[in-house]
Amino acid sequence: MNIVTLKPSKEKSLLRRHPWVYANAIDRVEGKPAAGATVVVRAHDGRFLARAAYSPHSQIRARVWSFDENEPIDHAFFKRRVQRAVAHRDAMVSGTGAVRLIFGEADGLPGLIVDRYVEDGGSGRGQLVCQFMAAGVEAWKDAIVGALTAATGCPNVYERSDVSIREKEGLEQITGLLAGDEPPGTIVTSENGVRYHVDVRNGHKTGFYVDQRDNRALVQTFARERDVLNCFCYTGGFSLAALKGGAKRVVSIDSSGDALATAQKNVEANGFDAARAAWLDADAFKTLRRLHEEGERFDLVVLDPPKFAASREHVDRAARAYKDINLTGLKLLRPGGLLFTYSCSGAIDADLFQKIVAGAAADARVDARILKRLGAGVDHPLLTAFPEGEYLKGLLLQIA
Repeated sequence: MNIVTLKPSKEKSLLRRHPWVYANAIDRVEGKPAAGATVVVRAHDGRFLARAAYSPHSQIRARVWSFDENEPIDHAFFKRRVQRAVAHRDAMVSGTGAVRLIFGEADGLPGLIVDRYVEDGGSGRGQLVCQFMAAGVEAWKDAIVGALTAATGCPNVYERSDVSIREKEGLEQITGLLAGDEPPGTIVTSENGVRYHVDVRNGHKTGFYVDQRDNRALVQTFARERDVLNCFCYTGGFSLAALKGGAKRVVSIDSSGDALATAQKNVEANGFDAARAAWLDADAFKTLRRLHEEGERFDLVVLDPPKFAASREHVDRAARAYKDINLTGLKLLRPGGLLFTYSCSGAIDADLFQKIVAGAAADARVDARILKRLGAGVDHPLLTAFPEGEYLKGLLLQIA
């Protein structure tokens, strides 16, 4: 048996059911656990705390599978966890062809992300796309894939484990087919009455920003007869939602020509008037400042940038970047205008993000009020003991 014994008093977080064990909390390791091997975690006095996946290369040295001493970690364990996660989504999410089926620690499967895409008007079985981001789920990959196909009835599973966090786990970045047929060039799926082309093999994340579904619906609700600016638009998620909601004009900015080409295909797929949509292949920071200098004004602005802070070492630089875009975004709004602003940087917590935006509002000399705090949908649940899971933070602001 592989046993990890913690230093005195280092069991407190596990007693609160936090699912990570850091390397500096460990006193000793008995046995020679390989990457992904199951270990028993004990307090310094020998008390059982958890069964966990061992990761010898990561500062997160163990990720908890179970706090139940009597629950073995075997194929049946993964079958139960996957079935439970899929059942929760089937019960709680409807009206969309893109769903997060498994969200890592929140579903008791740390390091695993699984999204399901169903073709618009298709059979309903769809395409599963997985990211295995930790040594534990990597070691149990075959069991997890088998559990996924059984629980969903979907035979097609594609891997997008091309994420840098794998390198911290001592794993290579990889992509490829895990089960069934190769995915098509794009999958056309629908969400809130809008059709989107999704490239699961080459697109960002698993091909689409599933986590912003509820926020796109909110933009759709508020877009009618408004001039809309969408920065870092990628394939046009918020832009399409605004057009569906009846926006007068939508200006979208992204630095990827390929993403913008897909966005324009999305306009055609929905039969929207292309004259209402302008696509700018440009740097968002520079373009925001240029639009302000040229006297452009909008009724609704969306700021959904990529992750600015990959770790806590980058927080100060990221804070300056978030303040920069929010400052200019606020200046571009007409009186009564709405700002949808987001951070997906896990190292920037919700309180800090609000302080950054408040500082931007002060410097912009506008009175801004928070109408709503924003986050991911119900298919991205958060463990009360694991605040690190709340990577997506957002605010809906209105200026006077």
